[in-house]
Amino acid sequence: MTALVIAAAGPGITLQDSGRNGYLRYGITAAGPMDPLLHATANRAAGNALDATAIEISTGGVTLSAEGGAIGLALIAPGFRVALDGAALPDRTAVTLEAGRTLVVRAGDAGSWGYCAVSGRIAVAPVLGSTATHTRSGLGGLDGRGLSAGDRLPVDETRSGDVAPQRLVMPWLDRDPRVIRVVLGPQDDYFAADQIDAFLAGPWTISPRGDRMACFLDGTPLTHAKGHDIVSDGVAMGAIQVPGNGLPIVLMADRQSTGGYPKIATVIGPDLGRLAQVRGGARIAFRQVTVAEAVAARRAERDVLHEPVAREPVVRTDFASDFLLGLNLVGGVADGRA
Repeated sequence: MTALVIAAAGPGITLQDSGRNGYLRYGITAAGPMDPLLHATANRAAGNALDATAIEISTGGVTLSAEGGAIGLALIAPGFRVALDGAALPDRTAVTLEAGRTLVVRAGDAGSWGYCAVSGRIAVAPVLGSTATHTRSGLGGLDGRGLSAGDRLPVDETRSGDVAPQRLVMPWLDRDPRVIRVVLGPQDDYFAADQIDAFLAGPWTISPRGDRMACFLDGTPLTHAKGHDIVSDGVAMGAIQVPGNGLPIVLMADRQSTGGYPKIATVIGPDLGRLAQVRGGARIAFRQVTVAEAVAARRAERDVLHEPVAREPVVRTDFASDFLLGLNLVGGVADGRA
């Protein structure tokens, strides 16, 4: 059987589909991609359903090879460094990975998450209707854990395209991460007006402590008007809790199912990926929008996923001496005496 082989993997490499929905009341959160737009875009470029299983790549990086046949891949990893057998590729690439070749994805100068979708189907069994990996509970993915060196991912219904890599042109992925849009609440009444203003004014610094469960923010602590405890209630991805120390915590894909701290605001769906991509040490600010504006932004994001994905030939620019020596640069022989 054709398989995608994990030749090397840093921490945080998992399989994710769009998430395990419908089980929050049982204490099981959805998991799914940290950047839903990138995940769906990679699947679209690979010719899959938008919610298909793909490899989520962290800054730990991954090395992939093919076994048993060629596999078509769509890699979307803005800011990462990508190479096929040592030759640099764009960070948005469609490539056919042939047996014996190696695709390497490493952290670059920006970005925290990337996605690699196969043209076909990664054949792992779903758990509660989803293949999304939730490592804390051991659900989904490959035996409920992250991917590691030596893992083999069986691939069914393989579709390999052009052997030559192609650059994927996706202008909708050029997103500004500096301002994150939020809808206030559901417990914004636990904060006085001046604290709401302080929350929106920021700026907030992304803490390096973050992971798939939460994004921690550093800055001037907020104060509570009604205390920092509430009766625990359900939390959505993007909910911004403010615990007793006054420093906001944005709950992400692997969040807990309920929380007992007041939530000052919630990041709107289209900006979840923007926030997830911001690395520790960078500064962000929040901007309040209405529910109607949030819905309009969601519809615009949905519509863009139906835009055609343009492809361009990859023009190699990393002409090292060993590459040049392997070329025949003489097109013919001329007699200088003529």
